[in-house]
Amino acid sequence: MKKGRLIAFNGPGNGMEICNEPIGELDPASVLVRNEITTICGSDLHTYTGVRNEPCPVVLGHEIVGTIVEIGSQHSGRDYAGEKLERGDLVTWTIFSSDPSSPLSREGIPQKGADLFKYGHAQLTEKEHFHGGLSEFCILKPGTGILKLPVNLPLELAATVNCAVSTAAGAIRLASTLRGKRILIFGAGMLGITCAAMCRDAGAKWVGMVDVSSVRLNNALQFGVDAIFQRRDTSGTLLSELVGAGSGEGMDRVFDMSGAPDAMEVGLDALGIGGVAVWVGAVFATRKVQVNPENLIRKLITIRGLHNYNYEDFVKGLDFMRRNWQRFPFASVVEKTFDFEQAEEAFAYALANKPLRVAIRIHPTT
Repeated sequence: MKKGRLIAFNGPGNGMEICNEPIGELDPASVLVRNEITTICGSDLHTYTGVRNEPCPVVLGHEIVGTIVEIGSQHSGRDYAGEKLERGDLVTWTIFSSDPSSPLSREGIPQKGADLFKYGHAQLTEKEHFHGGLSEFCILKPGTGILKLPVNLPLELAATVNCAVSTAAGAIRLASTLRGKRILIFGAGMLGITCAAMCRDAGAKWVGMVDVSSVRLNNALQFGVDAIFQRRDTSGTLLSELVGAGSGEGMDRVFDMSGAPDAMEVGLDALGIGGVAVWVGAVFATRKVQVNPENLIRKLITIRGLHNYNYEDFVKGLDFMRRNWQRFPFASVVEKTFDFEQAEEAFAYALANKPLRVAIRIHPTT
């Protein structure tokens, strides 16, 4: 029986372990992929440090690019966009699989649908091993959105489509019309800069970025951001600056990618009449956000939350990156690439240096 290597994460403080496990017989409706590269997402770091709880042992990594090895006899043989799939095709896929016929899937939120499975977040079991980025193979279950990759898109960058880029596309969808609007984004990480570039691509009038890091803020200026604001404290100084930037009329759209309650509160106060707030970053335990109901009601403000994305967001995310990866300096977001055996070094580097992304190459280059 064919085997493959994987890296099992055994919980915070317990380190990682390289294992050799059997692949097993492929489900007729599944696709077997040889992983080529995975990038470390913020949620991977949260799991690694214990901020986020996942059942262990787990194979981390969900931003993945791979090469098709085998297509099950009952699979359609086509990707989500309808293109024919063949052995040797480079692909990426949704962070989840779910039943496309379930009620929530039909309502446009398959990421919460029935039979939900999330790559890079599932516990290793006796029967299932290959479902994360830190492994030589990944078995793509039925209900997974698969997309063939453009030949000129760098693999390290293509991997981010699986999570950060598609999540940003989902946030843009929830925000509705952006053309001619004043946009404010909290959090200049991968989600934030991608959101900024997408807002610029969608015709936003003005894009502002707020973060605690001056380094990340200066980098954001290369991704369509017009003005940057460093958040040093929770006083009213930042709000005054933002109100001034909005010419006293307030912002039209505010995105929170930071997950910080005080940022979400300031963002609500910065919105003008008819404004929309889209909250994405708070995917871990935090304090409750304080909301002024009068402000919400009198200004006709809408708050929307997003966790992950749907299939169409995934398609739009890849299309955006295909069209814009050279327009904006996305090629620079992956700061360093490590080999498979250096996975723990990669996580240590990401935690110490806080780059937008680091990548882990699963197979050695030839």
